[in-house]
Amino acid sequence: MQIDSPLPGTEPRRDCPRCPRLVAFREACRAEYPDWWNAPVYAFGDPGGWLALAGLAPGKHGANRTGRPFTGDYAGALLFATLAEFGLSKGRYDARIDDGLTLDGAIIVNSVKCLPPQNKPTPAEIVQCRPYFEAQMAALPNVRVVIALGKIAHDAAVRAAGGRLAAFPFAHGAVHRLPDGRRLVDSYHCSRYNTNTGRLTPDMFADVFRAALALKDQTSGPNSSTSPR
Repeated sequence: MQIDSPLPGTEPRRDCPRCPRLVAFREACRAEYPDWWNAPVYAFGDPGGWLALAGLAPGKHGANRTGRPFTGDYAGALLFATLAEFGLSKGRYDARIDDGLTLDGAIIVNSVKCLPPQNKPTPAEIVQCRPYFEAQMAALPNVRVVIALGKIAHDAAVRAAGGRLAAFPFAHGAVHRLPDGRRLVDSYHCSRYNTNTGRLTPDMFADVFRAALALKDQTSGPNSSTSPR
């Protein structure tokens, strides 16, 4: 399976050794499912876009299987439907990497690149993967708004912008002006659990994208002299 990253030079290698627990889980998945991607999942989308979506980590039967963020699991159905609703994608999402779907104006970057057991990376694993996330955010000079899908992604985005977590508390729907001039919009993660329990509804998720669109023309790129103060 060949997948190209929109941000070449910023991705970990397929056999990234940084996190022993994740390496062991990766090897177990490769033995059980040899036809799956089973490797760090690359960013996906438009490297010249204005919007970055900060995700958590690959899902076992989603991105870890297919090799594309949010592709093939429940969370992806809501995410890609919402991207389409707001004109941020082209083509039809069919839960396959060869469905022809592309993103227009948006890019997805996970804060943790490898599949964690039970979808829960440890704090140490988040730290080990941080250089890749920060390199990718730095490689997106046109991104003016970031949507964080969950608190782990929120924390990664704040740290990548040089902020202190205490100064930017996570709350669904909250909007933050980051130290690098970008705006951060928080959302609960679009996971099956959050949507099944009603913690996140499709309307709530759409409101997050409406907020991001409203900020699009009010915000400049990182460290721009015209960034709002």
